[in-house]
Amino acid sequence: MRNFSNPQIAENARGLRKTMTDVERLLWLRLRGEQLGVKLRWQHPFLNYILDFVCLELKLVVELDGSQHMNAQTYDEYRTKCLNDADYVVLRFWNNQVIEELGSVVEEIYRQLQLRKKEFERP
Repeated sequence: MRNFSNPQIAENARGLRKTMTDVERLLWLRLRGEQLGVKLRWQHPFLNYILDFVCLELKLVVELDGSQHMNAQTYDEYRTKCLNDADYVVLRFWNNQVIEELGSVVEEIYRQLQLRKKEFERP
């Protein structure tokens, strides 16, 4: 189910790709072009959500949370549960983590990708 979403969500995702935040851009420069050995997409529509970054092949989602997520904890938990139910693993990082600890964030994403690869390789 590569592109399982409704048309409005897909349109919103296209709009978000045109207005990338500085933090998204900072992380995307380290994730794009298979720098971590896999293809990642950004602002990808899936179900009724737009995923910040996703590796469809390994079903790993990376979400960046800004201050607006402080008041959306219940929604974020529900969203994560829906993605988990679709066999996706969700990593969440605060924007300030990306800004202050970019190397560590990228290392954690890489580590999780390697774990997912091992899971997908099992018979």
